[in-house]
Amino acid sequence: MTIWSAILLGLIQGIAEFLPISSSGHLSILQNLFELQTAENGHMFFDVLLHLATLISVCIFYRKDIAEMVMEVVSWFSRKPKSIGAEKRSSAPPARRLILMLVVATLPLLLVLPINDHIEQLYYNTTFIGIILILTGVMLFVSDRLEKGRKSEKNMRISDAIAIGVSQAIATIPGLSRSGTTITTGMAVGLDRNFAVKFSFLLSIPAILGANILALIDAISEGIDFSVFPMYLLGMVIAGVSGYFALFLLRAIAQRGKFGGFAYYCWAVGIVTIIISLF
Repeated sequence: MTIWSAILLGLIQGIAEFLPISSSGHLSILQNLFELQTAENGHMFFDVLLHLATLISVCIFYRKDIAEMVMEVVSWFSRKPKSIGAEKRSSAPPARRLILMLVVATLPLLLVLPINDHIEQLYYNTTFIGIILILTGVMLFVSDRLEKGRKSEKNMRISDAIAIGVSQAIATIPGLSRSGTTITTGMAVGLDRNFAVKFSFLLSIPAILGANILALIDAISEGIDFSVFPMYLLGMVIAGVSGYFALFLLRAIAQRGKFGGFAYYCWAVGIVTIIISLF
């Protein structure tokens, strides 16, 4: 691994992880069509660090919401028993409802575990990746035409969280953008655009954390090459910084309700990928 490949992979991970263009799809294209050394072909620990960097950037970006949820959990365990009856008669605090919805939306990922190895094999089929990128573009194009929703953590339903969670599970397919899929599904069930973006990225925290734990186990068994550790750290910093600014960009785009640009990009990349992989 070179310094330039570490920088490039860090940028791709940070930007594509949050923008709705599929980080897995782009990494597959780099590895299989351009033979760039990625985490999937010899640097699994680097993959763990890149995802850790994007996890940190999400936590920093939504630190206020995370702090409110942590305080809610603390207050839940420290409250006095006599307050329970009164609390049941009142509506649950928004932070508590947000925690509940995130937990519910995370559960469908458990259904993916038994077939995860089969899904990972799709990573090496670039023709399939190109087709899925085109479908991602179609999804983003449709999202621009959805009616504006008004739901937030105060009034979204369990069924809304389940729908978003199922879409996240489906988005484990390489080439299908996790953020684009969950944001589009959120808007389809009536979430406010800004809240759909926030919910999508808060939902990514347990998803990335769980995937990192599993990947770390494999990375340790594979072995860690500490001779290139400085380049690993460089890529990690690049991924974290670029991911943080990607979050800013996507939130601004969501406020305008314009994901069409990403749709055209996914279509272009998907078509070029299919052409190159076939010829």
